[in-house]
Amino acid sequence: QVQLVESGGGLVQAGGSLRLSCAASGRTFIIYPMAWFRQAPGKEREFVAGINWGGGSTDYADSVKGRFTISRDNAKNTVYLQMNSLKAEDTALYYCAAGARAYGTATDRAHEYAYWGQGTQVTVSS
Repeated sequence: QVQLVESGGGLVQAGGSLRLSCAASGRTFIIYPMAWFRQAPGKEREFVAGINWGGGSTDYADSVKGRFTISRDNAKNTVYLQMNSLKAEDTALYYCAAGARAYGTATDRAHEYAYWGQGTQVTVSS
């Protein structure tokens, strides 16, 4: 059974930074793409950032490009999301997701991710 546990969320002022972590267990972490999604109250879940299985390719939503950075430490089975210059509109529940296909490319399509964490809340005050 694959488990994903997010941490690092919290309350921060606009312009501040947070780093989210997602610890994975239960399968060979290194060969699967990983991603972060988020869901704000009353809105649909949306893609934030993704990283391929080897860590050499990343993708970002236009709304976070230049501010957020996704990375992974395969030795620690952990994926990170560094969030800088946070805005009030970044407030959401942030989810970590693990891809369904080994050696796959991270995409922005939620149905291509087989496993999800419980989420960590990020609140940005303006």
